[in-house]
Amino acid sequence: MPPLKAPPYLAQSEIFQSFTPLAFEAGRAIMGVYDRGPSVTLKADASPVTEADGLAEALILEGLGRCLPNIAVVAEEACSSGYFPPTGERFILVDPLDGTKEFISRNGEFTVNIALIEDQVPIAGVIFAPAINRFCYGERGLGAWHCKTDADSTDVVELLPMHTRPQPDGGLVVVASRSHRDAPTDAYLETIAVDTVVSAGSSLKFCLIAAGEADIYPRFGRTMEWDVAAGHAILNAAGGSMVAIDGSPFLYGKRERNFDNPGFIARGWRE
Repeated sequence: MPPLKAPPYLAQSEIFQSFTPLAFEAGRAIMGVYDRGPSVTLKADASPVTEADGLAEALILEGLGRCLPNIAVVAEEACSSGYFPPTGERFILVDPLDGTKEFISRNGEFTVNIALIEDQVPIAGVIFAPAINRFCYGERGLGAWHCKTDADSTDVVELLPMHTRPQPDGGLVVVASRSHRDAPTDAYLETIAVDTVVSAGSSLKFCLIAAGEADIYPRFGRTMEWDVAAGHAILNAAGGSMVAIDGSPFLYGKRERNFDNPGFIARGWRE
């Protein structure tokens, strides 16, 4: 991937410097599997997994062990194998390949997600979609940033600031899951003013809101903390917010639930 040009205060961030190259490295490994066609197996919960998931996670875990050795890492494939590491007030969540169904269907809407949690709140996150070359990063106090990369270019790519848009007076642009839309989501959409519904896969839904391309993302079905933490961090940094369905704060480190999430509403504004 080409090098990124970031403003000095972002480039000096230890988290940015750690997460970004690892997301790109994992993305390259994923695309190597994607280009030749993955083999697919099923986990114990019947969700699909490919060799790209394990390969990308191994690269990220090895890199985080070098860059941030004193921060515990909760990673999807390790947890799927029954390993839930001890976590403190500060830990990292990793989804090495979010949107495995999109990966298998070859629509390009899959991502690498890495997020830092502090006191149950996501304070930094990176999302990289290697098939469509979309990169997003957000960090508390440093804002949200994005760019289109070019895997075949050596030119420097400039990161651009990313902001949500104001809550519209009229209908909302709603982003919904491409693979997991359900009846409760449809019922919820009947209760709000909707202009357009846009389908998207993986954590790209958060990126659309953070970039001001959509307004709200309701999710009633099951997700895990590593699915949403990076997107939540980016959305917060871009001016948006996310709450549980009942309006309570959406928090992380839910060990009693094995990092399973309640439903949530992600939106481009704060209340």
